Order: sequence, then structure tokens, then C-alpha cells
Amino acid sequence: MNSDERPLSGWVARNRGLTGLLAVTALALVLRLFRLGSRSAHWDEARVGYWILRYQKTGVFEYHAVIHGPFFAQVNSVLFQLFGANDFVARLPVALVTGLLPLAAWLYRDHLRESEMVALALFFAVNPILLYYSRFMRNDVLLAAFMLFALGFFLRAHATGEARYLYAGTAAMALGFTTKENVLLYILSWLGAGALLLDHRLLLARDHDRGWTGVFAEYAKRTGTSVSRFAPHLLLALIEFFVIFVYFYAPRARGFEGPGLWKAFGDPTMFSAVISEAIVGSWEELTQQWVTSHGHAYLPYLKHFVKVLEQGALPLVVFAILGFLAVRYVDDRPRDLVSFAFYWGAVGILGYPLVTDIKAGWVTAHVVAPLAIPAAVGVALLYRWGREAYEDGDDSGMAAAGIVALLVVAQVAFPAISIVYLHPQDHQIPGMFGGQEDNHLVQYGQPADGIGPTLEKVQAVSKANRDGTDVLYYGYLDDQGQYIFYVPDEGDNEYWPPASSWYNRLPLPWYTELADAKVDSTLKNDTFDSRKPPVVITRTEKRPDLDGYLTGYVAYDHELTLFGSETTIYIKRSALREANVHA
Repeated sequence: MNSDERPLSGWVARNRGLTGLLAVTALALVLRLFRLGSRSAHWDEARVGYWILRYQKTGVFEYHAVIHGPFFAQVNSVLFQLFGANDFVARLPVALVTGLLPLAAWLYRDHLRESEMVALALFFAVNPILLYYSRFMRNDVLLAAFMLFALGFFLRAHATGEARYLYAGTAAMALGFTTKENVLLYILSWLGAGALLLDHRLLLARDHDRGWTGVFAEYAKRTGTSVSRFAPHLLLALIEFFVIFVYFYAPRARGFEGPGLWKAFGDPTMFSAVISEAIVGSWEELTQQWVTSHGHAYLPYLKHFVKVLEQGALPLVVFAILGFLAVRYVDDRPRDLVSFAFYWGAVGILGYPLVTDIKAGWVTAHVVAPLAIPAAVGVALLYRWGREAYEDGDDSGMAAAGIVALLVVAQVAFPAISIVYLHPQDHQIPGMFGGQEDNHLVQYGQPADGIGPTLEKVQAVSKANRDGTDVLYYGYLDDQGQYIFYVPDEGDNEYWPPASSWYNRLPLPWYTELADAKVDSTLKNDTFDSRKPPVVITRTEKRPDLDGYLTGYVAYDHELTLFGSETTIYIKRSALREANVHA
């Protein structure tokens, strides 16, 4: 037994950094997969999930910028076929990709110390913002993960000259392009950060009596030499990128006229139209939806953005500043990666409140992810200070380092446990020092806590019902003359775009579609003189109109969002008994 253990222990000793990253990655996966399906679907998750289910049934898909990239439509439709559709499976791709994100730190080993790589992996694994939205069927943390992998692969390609890293980085970037439109902001941020790094070099050249033109020419030549090493592979990498891009963005049109990816294999003349629609059509769709002013005041959005960072990433931001300053003014020379990542993240703090269309905590992930790199340098610096104090027998230094470390752990662990696991659907949460505080990470479209068991009852009785409508919405006209819950023709919701009043129902359509429920709606309360479906749904303010008609029902009151959307779900008692479900 001992002889078998020695090679393993020897490998661990020789590869401590990689071993640490593997351990952190295992932790990250466990944290993301644990009770992954326990939180009820957010409004946005339900909207995307519903259209994936419709895509499975109809075979019809085309890119719609308002629900972002086609990654989930193509990946989750396959997962739903293999494992069934539910909240857990819907979130699984994000959980797995971001759970593996700590391994991306290994790609930066030419630029980071061993302790810094482990610290970076820990930030990726346990930061409350990244962790919360890694358990969410949204594209933001997924995009950040793909682009961090892409950058790491490209840096390894530059350091080693090996083309395999170029192809891996291209694949990661292409997948990033399939997630969300602000991947374009990543490219712009990279170009801007690169320009600032070049400016550093030119400024240093001036201070050391070297001509800036000569330094610029030197860097241009060096860049050209680096690119030329991959000349035989660049065209293949470009083809790789577009194959992935077109596969995800290409329309599907089973049983309908018009171009479709799978139809083109039977009619190759259709491929040009498919490719055009995937590239040109998608670009036109993107620009029409997002390249416009959102028309909101900047400061309230900036304030909300900062509050989310304060609640979910304060230690990371502080250590990012420390790490950036340390490598810029303490080390022998600035480290490009650290400065690059700091600029990339810092500009996002100012930029994202301007370009985002709603106040949502998930946009901060695009800042937290790059700032984790300089933050890892800052944490590793604290670790070295503590270790040096220990080696020197400096008790006060050890105590100071230990206190700071405990404060950091508390500032990370408390919101991670409280928001991610204990209160993932609550508008307010217990404060670290007592009392209640607003939960800034949870976005308004998240249903309030407690709706999950009722949704399970709705699905159970819908599946057990054998005749007629399963779920009937009782709607009305609001003060602005808009329908709430009522859709004149429910068939309008089978293909994009749905009726405008369909959105009032979210996240319920995801759950009723999962149960394959037959859904209808009405404006008249006397409808219930002749129709007694197993489930009736209306706004709680309309209960006085219905209570007299639904005497054989159990009423459940819930918020379809965090607040302001009080909704009553009536379920027939006999239907509950038939489905063998307790009221």
C-alpha cells in the first residue's frame, strides 16, 4: 500500500499548485450542484425555458436578441431530451462550466505565482455574485467564464507557440459569442486595456530617454512575429469560429418555409441563405434591439451597481485595488496581465450602468470576473506577509494578517450562505450585524419565496387531468387599457412573439409547459358557472370576483416577482385528491 501511495504523494508535492486548483474546482462544482433546482425559476429563466420547450415541440428556432444568444436553446434542448426538463437540468450547463472555471487559473501560470493562481481559483469558486448567478439559467457568468478561458488559452498560445491553445481559445471565444451580445463589450474592453498597456511602455520609454517611436516599432514587430508563428493556423481558427457561430445562430424551420440548418443538408443550395441569416440576420437583429439608448438616468443605475458589488464582492474589489497597486508600484516592474485585468474590470464599473437596460445584479459578474485576477494578487500578498511574519516570529504581524483573513472569510461566507442558499428568493435578508437589509443580488423578476410547493401542485393536477382545460387564467384590463393575464387567442403563444399579456404570467408558463398543460384565459367571471378547471389563476385583487364561484377550491396567494405582483392560484380540491397531492 505504501509503495502505491508514494507516487501519488510525490506527484502532489511536485504539482502543489495544480493540486490546489483541482481541489478548489471540486469545491466549486459541489457548491453549484447542491440543491441546484430548489429555487423557483426567475422571470427570465422561465421565459427562455418556455421557448426552448416550444422549440422542441415545433422544431422552429430563430435568434431573438431580446432573449440573448442561442446557447441555451441549442444546448438545453439536447439536455431536456436526454434527462428531462426541470429547473435543475436547465441550470446545469451554467453550473458545470462555471464550476470548472477555477481550472482556468492554470492557464495563467506564466503570469501568476502559485499562491496567486489558487487565490484566483477560490475567488471564481466562492465569490457570492459569481456563485449565485452560476446557479441560474442566464448567460452572464457563462459569458465571463468562456472569455476568461479564451484569454487564458490565447496567452498560453503566445507563451508556448503551440497551435492547440489557439484552437481551444477560438472555441471558447466562439461559445462566448453564442451567449450574450455584450461579448462585443469584452472585445472593446480588451482592446482598450491593451492600448493602455502599450501607453505604459511608451511612457516608460520617454522617461528612460528611449524614443517612443522605436519602442512602438519594437512592439509592433514583436506582435507580428508572434502572430506569424500561427499563420498556417489562423485561417483554420477563423473557420472554426464561424462553424460554431453558424451552428448556434442558424435558423431551424422544420415543416415551415424558409432557410433551416437541417433542411440545408437535404438541399445544399440553401446553405448560403442559412449562413447569411446566421451572420447578417443576427447582426441586424442585435443592432435593432440593443444599439439604442435605454433612456434611463445614469446615477441610479450606477448606485445600484455599486450596492451589488458592496454586498457581494467588497473584499474582491478591495484586494483588486491592492493587487493592482502592488504590482504597479512595489514589484520590480508592472505585470501586464494584472494591469490588463484591472483596467478591463474598472471600466466596466463605469460602463455597465450606462448600457444595461434594467437594474440587475447579474451584470456585475462582468466586472467581478476580471477583477478577480488583481484581487488574487492582493490576497497572495497578504498570505506572504503572514507567512513572513510567522517565519520571523512576528506575533503582531501574524495577528494582523490573521484578523484581516478572518474578516475577508466572513465577508465572503456570510453573503454566500445567506443569499445563495438560505434566502435566494427573498427581498430582504438578515444583516451580518443584526437587523434586516435589502438583498441587492436578487433581481425583481425572481418570485418571492414559498411558491415552489404550489407550482408542484399545479403541475401534478394538470398531468392528472384528463379532460378540457387544465389551467384557466382570469384576466382583466388595467388602468392603461392593457390586458393582464388574458390572451384572446392562446395559439398566439405557441410561436414567437407571444401576446404582450403573456408576459404577466411569468414564470408560470415555464411550469405549465413542463406539465404539457392545456391553458386558456377569460375575462368573464360567469365563465365559471359552466367551467370548473382544476387550476384557476388571477391577480389577488380580483379574488372578490371569483371566491363565490370557486367554493370547491383551495386558494394560494403568492408573489410572481419579489413584490407588487400578488397572484392567487386556485386548485380544485377534487383535483388534488385525484393527483394524490395534499392541499
